[in-house]
Amino acid sequence: MHVPDGFFTPAVSLSAGVVAAAGVAVALRGARRELDDRTAPMAGLVAAFVFAVQMLNFPVAAGTSGHLLGGALAAILVGPYTAVLCIAVVLLVQGFFFADGGLTALGVNITLMGIVSVLVAWGVFRLITRTARGRGAVVAASFAAALLSVPATALTFTLLFWLGGTAPVAVGTVAAAMGGVHTLIGIGEGLITAVTVSTVLAVRPDLVYGARGLAAPLVLRGPGGQEREAGDAGDTVTVPARATSRRRLGWFAPAAIALTAVLAGGVSFYASASPDGLERVAEDKGFADRATDHALGDQPLADYGEQGGLPVGVAGLIGAGVTLAVGGGLFAAVRRRTREGVAA
Repeated sequence: MHVPDGFFTPAVSLSAGVVAAAGVAVALRGARRELDDRTAPMAGLVAAFVFAVQMLNFPVAAGTSGHLLGGALAAILVGPYTAVLCIAVVLLVQGFFFADGGLTALGVNITLMGIVSVLVAWGVFRLITRTARGRGAVVAASFAAALLSVPATALTFTLLFWLGGTAPVAVGTVAAAMGGVHTLIGIGEGLITAVTVSTVLAVRPDLVYGARGLAAPLVLRGPGGQEREAGDAGDTVTVPARATSRRRLGWFAPAAIALTAVLAGGVSFYASASPDGLERVAEDKGFADRATDHALGDQPLADYGEQGGLPVGVAGLIGAGVTLAVGGGLFAAVRRRTREGVAA
């Protein structure tokens, strides 16, 4: 759902830019509470992974494809504030290096994909996990949160189009089309998110931000078989190294980088070439011609290498690497500043 230049009036684009800037500023402050020795490097990996998976358009209907938005996945893995920053980094790299998403529409895209999708997803996820516990509940909540975040984002696009779209199309027509196709895309988003969260839970549950504090209380069994929760005076509990807050990523980081490279550099060749949900709706409802040329559309990496004759896999590897570097640097800087503030 990368909005191009030309779909919105300057007033709406500017207003969305102000909202996006304010949202990123709030996220920078909030991320200081989320970024620790695990979350900071994990956030860079999540941003790169989202970039890679967004390249993998999957078919959802005849002649229509969808791709991951990533807000739900990022929020569950690294926290909602950090998730906004992850998606903003991805959109900046896509917009400036790959001409994917307009530059004047950057505020719209960050507002939709980086703020709305994260807020809706995190709200749904927390609502479910407050009433149900355990790994199964986390995975189910991940699916529901991701699924609902996509049509919510699509309907927010419709609201903005009603406020300042550049084509005279009835808002009800746009809402029905956007909501319908993006509900289908939401199912794919939910499946990808649930599978990813389930996999991380299986190998490194301590890296799933949304699962922290959801573990069942430790139960001690006495000599006579009676059970009680740990915590009484005199209890001595040995905590496994994997549960400590300062455990680093270890082998997980190179494994995640390798998987991201495979997706961006290899699987991307097999992505659906059909237009995504927004593109299909714009074509069907007659406002696709309002899109204007991207200001950086003639650089070699534009359209994921097509402009410069690069294989899409090569462009994908470059993009994932740039996203990892930019995101990793940003999150390390925020983490370092947080440490300095605590030390002071």
